Amino acid sequence: MSRIGKRPITVPKGVQVTIGEQNLVTVKGPKGTLTQQLHPDMLIKQEGDVITVQRPSDGKLHRALHGLTRTLLNNMIVGVTQGWQRALEINGVGYRAQLEGKTLVLNLGFSHQVRIDPPPNISYVVGERKSANDPLALTVVGIDKQQVGEEAARIRSLRPPEPYKGKGIKYVEEKIRRKAGKAGKAK
Repeated sequence: MSRIGKRPITVPKGVQVTIGEQNLVTVKGPKGTLTQQLHPDMLIKQEGDVITVQRPSDGKLHRALHGLTRTLLNNMIVGVTQGWQRALEINGVGYRAQLEGKTLVLNLGFSHQVRIDPPPNISYVVGERKSANDPLALTVVGIDKQQVGEEAARIRSLRPPEPYKGKGIKYVEEKIRRKAGKAGKAK
C-alpha cells in the first residue's frame, strides 16, 4: 500500500472541494480556484472535511497513480489556502531585475532587456541587494504548484548559472559546482 496515497487529506475551513464526473476536481479557496482532471480509475471519496484516495486494484498503473493523485489533490488545497512560491537568485555584475507594473524586466548581460509578462495566477516579487556582491532575490508566486515551477524554470533558462564565476540565475537552494579557471603556463 502506498504510504502517501493512504494518508487522508483534511480540508481546511474556507475551502470548498467539488469532485465531479470522471474525477474532475475543483478546489475553491481564499486565494482562487483550481480545476484539474485526475485519472478516472482512482476512487476519491469525500466525507465531511476529510478526503481519501483509494485504488481499485494492485496493478502497476494503479499503484503508481495512488500517491500521485493524493499529492495532486493536496497541492491544490495548499495552493488555494497558502499559495506556492519558488525563490531565485540573480548573480552577476550589472544583472538586475525590476518590476514595471506586473511585467518583470531583466538585465542579464544581453544587448537588450528581457521583458516577461506573467501568466494568469502568477506574480513576481523582486528583493533588494544589500551590497554589490549580494545576489538579487526574485520570487515567483502563485496558487498552482506546477505553473509556479515551470515559470521559475523558464526564467532560470534565460541565463543559467555558469560554473566559473557563478554568474546567472539559480534557485536559492541550488549548489553550483565551481570549476577552476585556466592554469598558469609553466616556463
